[in-house]
Order: sequence, then C-alpha cells, then structure tokens
Amino acid sequence: MSEQQLKVAILQMDIAIGEPETNFAKLSELLESCVQAESKPDVIVFPEMWNTGYALDRISEIGDRDGDRTKAFISAFCRKHGVNIVAGSVAELDGDQVRNTIYAFDREGREAGEYSKIHLFRLMDEEKYLTAGDTLGKLELDGVPAGMMICYDIRFPELSRRLALDGVKVLFVPAEWPHPRLHHWRTLLTARAIENQMYVVACNRVGTSGTTSFFGHSMVIDPWGEILTEGDESEQILTAELDLTVVDKVRATIPVFADRRPELY
Repeated sequence: MSEQQLKVAILQMDIAIGEPETNFAKLSELLESCVQAESKPDVIVFPEMWNTGYALDRISEIGDRDGDRTKAFISAFCRKHGVNIVAGSVAELDGDQVRNTIYAFDREGREAGEYSKIHLFRLMDEEKYLTAGDTLGKLELDGVPAGMMICYDIRFPELSRRLALDGVKVLFVPAEWPHPRLHHWRTLLTARAIENQMYVVACNRVGTSGTTSFFGHSMVIDPWGEILTEGDESEQILTAELDLTVVDKVRATIPVFADRRPELY
C-alpha cells in the first residue's frame, strides 16, 4: 500500500440477537471471503454490537468479558493475513459494567486503539444497561491518523470536529441504525465528512431484531462529501480506495480550520 492510499472493506452483515456463537461464525466466513478477494483490503470494518446485537436484557450474561474473545480472534486474524481491522463494536463486560466498545488491530495483530461509545441512545434503552465511555477514539493505521465513533455519536458534531482538529483524516463509524431514519443517516454522515474535510467509513448492519429493521446503506464518503460506495439492504462486502492526498487538498482549498472563531462559540 502507498502511504497515500488506503483500501477499505466494509462487512455489512445481519446479526443474530443474543447469539454470540452464530455471529462469530458468520463474521469468520465474511472475513475469509474478504481476504481471499482479488485485491486484499488494507482495513476491514464491522458493524456495531455484532457479537450480541441489542439483547440488552441479557447483555451482562452474553457479553465478552474484558473483550478477551474478540481481541484474541481479531488479533490472530490480523497477524495471519496482514490486515488492519476496526472490529465494529462489541458488548464488553468490565467488572459489573457493560460498554459498547470498538477494538482496532494493526497488521501485526497488535491493538492499535479502542473506543467506548460516549453517547448512549435512549430510544434503545442503552443508558439503562450500558456505561458510557469517556475518552476519544483515536488511532493510526499504516501511519494514517484515524478516529472512531459509534452510531448515535454522529448526531454530535462536536465529537467529529474534535477528532478533526487533532489531525484525523479517516473516521470509522460502526452502527446499528434502523428504519425509518435512512435520510438522517445519509445526511449526518455526509455532513460530518464535508464539515471536517475527512473520509467517513460507516458500517451499518442489515436484518431485523424484534420489531426493528436495519437498512444497511453502509457508506464511504470523501472529504468533498461525494459518496464513493453505498450498500443496499442486503448482506454484502463493500470496498473503496481512499486517496489521503485529497484530505490535504480539500483542507488547503477551503481553510475552515484556520477560519474558525472558537472565541465566539
């Protein structure tokens, strides 16, 4: 990979609610398909809460204790295949608390970063079962400064702006974003890309969970707000090539960071 190019693959998958074994098995199949492709990706991304889905009433029983299973599985895969992975997010058991947490690993299988969801979504009762994170999600993959947010976080522009001010060029967003808010999903992600002049790589799940259906439409958006790829509502693997020189060109063309007036707002 050129230092200025990053090929990403998005695993847009259905999730079996409350069935970690089923989800690990499906993810293994999708990962193998991904790395056997003619052009292997540099980074692979999964959806939010892929290990359990939103089985919140049982989450303290079926979550991943300290993330150990997820970490071991992803680390070994990265090391074997020489890829980076932003491993969606999982229900992580930490003492008597549960967090919605992303782990990221580099090509050598070393943990490159983690992030626990800061903003809990009341419409799905997250605040009743989960503990919010309190640190930013920043990492480097192949020397590229990147950031991590989860689903509801994209409704808070302050968070992505903070990451952009810290130099982030690619924002990874695992999600379980449901019908009927497709317009919100597409609009918010595009806005985050345009206003922060960064790539946005968003992976949403598909399928149904109880009475809630999820529409997929995973996306890669460039710093101009152009959609490079977008999924439909089926399970699929999406790929896109990110040209990191575009970030610098856009930021030089429209100098929004230099023209900010933070003393006034």
